[in-house]
Amino acid sequence: MKLTSHCLIKLFVIFSILMGKLAVAQYILPNHENLKSLGNATCASSTCHGSVDAWKSSNVLQNEFVTWSKLDKHSQAYKVLFNDQSKRIVKNLGLKQPAHEAQMCLTCHAHAPSQNLRAESFKLTDGVSCEGCHGPAQKWISTHTVKGVTHAENIRNGLYPTDQPVAKAKLCLSCHQGDENRNITHRIMGAGHPRLSFELGTFEKLEPMHYQIDEDYIARKSNYSYGKNWAAGQVVSAQLMLEILSNPKTSHDGLFPELTLYDCHSCHHPMREKKWAGRNALPPGVLRLNDSSLVMVKALKMVFEPTTLKSYDEAVQNLHKAVSDPTGASLMEKNQEVITRAQVVITELKKLIPVIEKANYDDNTMRVILRAFVSSAQVGSYTDYASAEQIYMVIANMSKAMTGGMTNSMANTSSSSELTKAVNQMRVELADEDKFQSKKFVAVLNQIRRVVEK
Repeated sequence: MKLTSHCLIKLFVIFSILMGKLAVAQYILPNHENLKSLGNATCASSTCHGSVDAWKSSNVLQNEFVTWSKLDKHSQAYKVLFNDQSKRIVKNLGLKQPAHEAQMCLTCHAHAPSQNLRAESFKLTDGVSCEGCHGPAQKWISTHTVKGVTHAENIRNGLYPTDQPVAKAKLCLSCHQGDENRNITHRIMGAGHPRLSFELGTFEKLEPMHYQIDEDYIARKSNYSYGKNWAAGQVVSAQLMLEILSNPKTSHDGLFPELTLYDCHSCHHPMREKKWAGRNALPPGVLRLNDSSLVMVKALKMVFEPTTLKSYDEAVQNLHKAVSDPTGASLMEKNQEVITRAQVVITELKKLIPVIEKANYDDNTMRVILRAFVSSAQVGSYTDYASAEQIYMVIANMSKAMTGGMTNSMANTSSSSELTKAVNQMRVELADEDKFQSKKFVAVLNQIRRVVEK
């Protein structure tokens, strides 16, 4: 049987999409799990996770539900759908249902399983509930309190492994960035939804903790590492973006590309401002991918896989060129070239995941990663706001660790003062995204480079 070139392209597209998912596909997200959700009522008892105060005699705090309901913004996610901004978005999109009934909104603003997977005690109004992150409780609810049952057994019963960095990154990013099933489109943004900006390590620190990392936690699960969580978040973010770009169903909006994949600020700035800055060998006037996570991954490559850095750089450059290729090739051929180039980068990311999972993120390693970041500033890696935003979040957290937080490598020194001052200046430079000037931001990064290289 002789296959035509058209058939071969279709087969390659299908194979590429399937292969691109392998690195993170082993985790079934709570909204895809084929188990019944019981609702927060099963967790809220004062003898379960609804205690006002933490228990001293328990290996968990027992007040997790109270922390979530009083302090965690996830508990308010459903209620947001009733505000004026949500009503305006619905009107602009021309939806027939209000936001609190529209699946487009509920998919991220609530744990919303299909009707046949909702127990009588389940309430959609719980929003991003316990089961929205920890998985439908049908099977694990009866085992997770039984003495002798391991964490691994509970996971097999449907408990989502939020203690595992890659799994956690996939879960959080499925809403805070979007994936092929929760695709936050440019149409939604255009209708009034805020721009999405997320970095796993930073947002996790902003969350009110409802667990305690003590000896018991480490014995049952594993120790917490900001560095590992940050690294996993960046690699998974890059992979999810490339999977959407590689999927013909999600990469386009009619004749237009799906614009959420691209750098917002390359278009959203006053016409009178001449802000273009050359990067990735791209000419002015073209849509440029939002490659902030790819830039972050480059620093990880520099530290953990330096021998593959050249091939990674080439793969990313080729992807950018494929996306902006002005040649006379057909639309199908151009799309195929983008898919091919995206899959090359995904392959690089898949190889990196086990490396970052096994790495030791001690003080020395974090300092090396920080040096890799600031050295990249000299080659123009942070000319766009999205990348600058990401580098600020990680440097802010790393600097706290290095000046007396998690570690003490620079505590009570003049370097500590200089680093803190520079990080504060970074925040100033990022305060207004419409007035962001990359030259000023890079100048601050060079101040940090001089500090960390002492």
